Amino acid sequence: MEYKEMYERILSEYRQVFEKLDEAGMRAFIEEVKKHGRIFLIGVGREGMATRAFAMRLMHMGKEIHWIWDDTTPSIGEGDLLIATLGDGCIGHINYICERAKEAGAFIYVVTGSPSGRTAQHVADKVFFVPAAVYRGTDDVVASFQPMGNLFEQCLLILFDMIVMTIVDETPGLTFEKMSGRHRNVE
Repeated sequence: MEYKEMYERILSEYRQVFEKLDEAGMRAFIEEVKKHGRIFLIGVGREGMATRAFAMRLMHMGKEIHWIWDDTTPSIGEGDLLIATLGDGCIGHINYICERAKEAGAFIYVVTGSPSGRTAQHVADKVFFVPAAVYRGTDDVVASFQPMGNLFEQCLLILFDMIVMTIVDETPGLTFEKMSGRHRNVE
């Protein structure tokens, strides 16, 4: 496949995902993020990388952010939000983390391309459905010629950036300039 044909197919897939995405579902996710000051995040693989990028921007916005796998992560509890990205809706060790966080009183938000997955169905308090092809997914999503979960992972990064931009736009006094003041300065 030629370069131009490849990027045009990828862009076409993005368009299909963004047009199929339920805006009310995205709005509900945004409102939940806005109301929590302390947010924990978890994800693995490439979707985990997109989730870490989101965590970084939330920190730049002034939220108290914790990545579950970090050794400095404190205990989670009542009033906290756990955002878990699970492309196929059920990843064993993430399901376990979500169950423990729920037992501790945290609100569990699952971001997935497969809302029929076990974690999305049985553990999540809310689910944000990104209708993009995922690795081992079985739900009605935009199909992809790309391998495995590429489409979900790519759309996740873009959606998380759009969500940050929306929150900044809707939050009085929060600007990208203020966010850059929280950027790591020891590089």
